[in-house]
Amino acid sequence: MSLLSFKRPVNIERHITVPREVSALMEDYSIEVMPRTAAKVDDFTALLPQDTRVYVAHIAGTPISEMVETAARLARDGMQVVPHFPARIIQDRAMLADWIARYQGEAGVDQALVLAGGVKDAEGAFDSSMQLLETGCFDGFKHLFIAGHPEGNRDIDPNGGEEIVMNALRWKQNFSRQSGIPMSIVTQFAFAADPVTQWLERLAENDISMPVNLGVAGPAKLQTLIRFAIACGVGPSLSVLQKRARDVSKLVRPFTPDDLVRDLAQYKSTYPETALKSLHFFPLGGITTNANWALAQTNANSAIPAQ
Repeated sequence: MSLLSFKRPVNIERHITVPREVSALMEDYSIEVMPRTAAKVDDFTALLPQDTRVYVAHIAGTPISEMVETAARLARDGMQVVPHFPARIIQDRAMLADWIARYQGEAGVDQALVLAGGVKDAEGAFDSSMQLLETGCFDGFKHLFIAGHPEGNRDIDPNGGEEIVMNALRWKQNFSRQSGIPMSIVTQFAFAADPVTQWLERLAENDISMPVNLGVAGPAKLQTLIRFAIACGVGPSLSVLQKRARDVSKLVRPFTPDDLVRDLAQYKSTYPETALKSLHFFPLGGITTNANWALAQTNANSAIPAQ
């Protein structure tokens, strides 16, 4: 995508300089929305660069019609639409095929995030993303994305290890190779680089080479981030927020991912062979706030407007 190819007016009164490494890591970032948050955005072309990958998060209980309507609107605004397909809320193959047909018919969707989903128990025939992939319903898609968990996932590995997760990633990598459908990993968000870079190295040790789009929580109030982090099972990097929370003076200021993104950009620059490709943003403090912050990170070697 072209990072500055959109029509939002800019404030030119104050400028910042962005390191080349950060700008490079941000080059192909993605972001996600839900129908209710998308409804608050008057014009996505004034908020995001053209061709941005925008994931449409499917929360249990959301009618498929609202999901498809949001996807169609994003497509009309020139975005790459990546709807979620959470296995555990899909009743059967017929429902999956119907969802795909609607997305393709109304929004031209050819990319998808295939995942187990946030609910604990399956509501229908599917319990895992692998079962969705095995249906053959995604044949012909241009790109598929799967979930990654740098700090573990006790729903999958109850003992706190990652053997089951690594085996699943290996299965999906083989599926990608056999089906000819490119596949990338999109991860849960984290707040510190070390747990993430160690996980990237473990992927390499397990011969998992799929590109990784690392989840990052966008700028938000500290209390908001802590609440979401606990609910989503964020692991060791949660200590970054807890440490900041001890400083009362920082509680009222938004927490931004500058340090994390800088550290990850430096890691990618130092180890260019890493699977880390780009970033995926969870706009927990609002999509406009996140988009403004992202814009300020995407032009190295020159001063750019600070939002």
